[in-house]
Amino acid sequence: MFKNVLKPGIVSGLRPQVMTSNTRGLMASFIRRQSNVVTKKTTAQEEYELLVSQRKVRPVSPHLTIYQPQLTWYLSSVHRVSGVFLGLAFYAVTIAFGVSTVFGLGMSTENLVQFYNEKIPSWIDLTAKAGFAYLFAFHFGNGIRHLIWDTGKELTLKGVYRTGYAVLGLTAIMGSYLLTW
Repeated sequence: MFKNVLKPGIVSGLRPQVMTSNTRGLMASFIRRQSNVVTKKTTAQEEYELLVSQRKVRPVSPHLTIYQPQLTWYLSSVHRVSGVFLGLAFYAVTIAFGVSTVFGLGMSTENLVQFYNEKIPSWIDLTAKAGFAYLFAFHFGNGIRHLIWDTGKELTLKGVYRTGYAVLGLTAIMGSYLLTW
């Protein structure tokens, strides 16, 4: 019905017999709404000041501070971080061995073991082993948890928490075993 209206205020395209009182009222409100829009040229500085003034009255979103932390958040975050750390360590050692082989730097497992035993204090050795043992155990256990979810099982809130606590238990047992191995 309004497709022939090109500009607000021009109603010549509408046939008089189609225009009812409701249509005229709707058209009048449409024209009024369009005419209330005021534009003016502004500089970049004025636009910036307007934006700043609008931001001052905009409500601040509470984001994550309004939510109670949950086990699922922590497990998801630690799973991602553990994967990144383990992957970086693996690639760093692999690339170091590859570069050493290509350039003949003499890096071998025997030389690495000798350096490690002579230069690294025992407390750093234990800390590094514990870090990798527990991160690997956690990442392994949580990977199994994700595979269980892929089968469509344990997807309820109770199941997610049950598998989360199982992963933590498996991490404690398997990490301690790997640390003493």
